[in-house]
Amino acid sequence: MKQTEFLNIVLPFKDKLFRMAKRLLVSTEEAEDATQEILIKLWDKKNKMETYNNVEAFAMTMTKNFCLDRLKSKQAGNLKLVHSNYTDSSTSLQGELEARDSISWVERIMAELPEQQKMVLQLRDVEQYEYEEIEKLLDMKPTAIRVALSRARKTVREKLMEKHNYGIV
Repeated sequence: MKQTEFLNIVLPFKDKLFRMAKRLLVSTEEAEDATQEILIKLWDKKNKMETYNNVEAFAMTMTKNFCLDRLKSKQAGNLKLVHSNYTDSSTSLQGELEARDSISWVERIMAELPEQQKMVLQLRDVEQYEYEEIEKLLDMKPTAIRVALSRARKTVREKLMEKHNYGIV
């Protein structure tokens, strides 16, 4: 496989790999490093790529496993928390600040979720994966995915409502 063929296969989902790594590792720098490591591993396996049914699913699984291993390693103590600022020039400053605050709260709430719920919520609601794809990526049964997703959404909703209604009687 030549470099151009490899890039044509991998580039369409490279950003998804990064977002998955960022969700798990939190730090942008760590997520970039993880994405680069996964791309290198994929390049090393370029001759076997034709044998994979879904290269994207394989890469997402590699990313998930790499990030979880990274968090378990001794280096995990060195991970730095960095939150992204999201901007939208079409909104007012007040609206922009409220949106940033809400996104920040959702990120914090998601970070507190159990690992399985966090992964399912990330894959389904952020990355827009289908249930069948999540089933293969996480090696879970469809009912377990739906239950984990429902519980994760409920927790996020309740904690956001609690935050927004704080002080209102």
